[in-house]
Amino acid sequence: MRHGKKINHLGRKTAHRKAMLANMACSLIEHKRINTTVAKAKALKQFIEPLITKSKAENNVSADKGTHNRRIVFKNLRDKYAVTELFSVVSEKVADRPGGYTRIIKLGNRLGDNADMAMIELVDFNELYNAGKPKKKSTRRSRRSSGSEAESVSAEKEVKEAKVVEESKPEADAQTDNDVKADDSKE
Repeated sequence: MRHGKKINHLGRKTAHRKAMLANMACSLIEHKRINTTVAKAKALKQFIEPLITKSKAENNVSADKGTHNRRIVFKNLRDKYAVTELFSVVSEKVADRPGGYTRIIKLGNRLGDNADMAMIELVDFNELYNAGKPKKKSTRRSRRSSGSEAESVSAEKEVKEAKVVEESKPEADAQTDNDVKADDSKE
């Protein structure tokens, strides 16, 4: 049984696992997408999402906080070029996103050993996938509007729908009358 086991050890000792995740995270930051197994992709997602959150500008308002966050990220990544890329390019792209910076797409099985393969990518860097979707409005809604407002809005909708139906009926009636007249003339 696996009760309370929150970390997938990936069949490696701690040092090997941390080094592998750091290398994969650096590759993901550099290339914006990598192919790996599903288990490693899920482990990498848990590893890199907090680091991306630390790199966002809102978390680095003062110089002290910015330096502290850079040191924490460098401790995990161990690559100054990846840290620089993360704090400059990646943090600008994900500035308005409140989490969920990566996406895992399953690719099927590997030919050699039939392992489940996946592609993990940074969501904001896939221009093809995001091109067709309009930007969501970021509005906050109250739980429930007052009853009188809701009734008046629904009444207005019903009136508009009735007008649309009435306007379309005479056109349909005129078409059927023309069809009947055409049929009479043929006979």
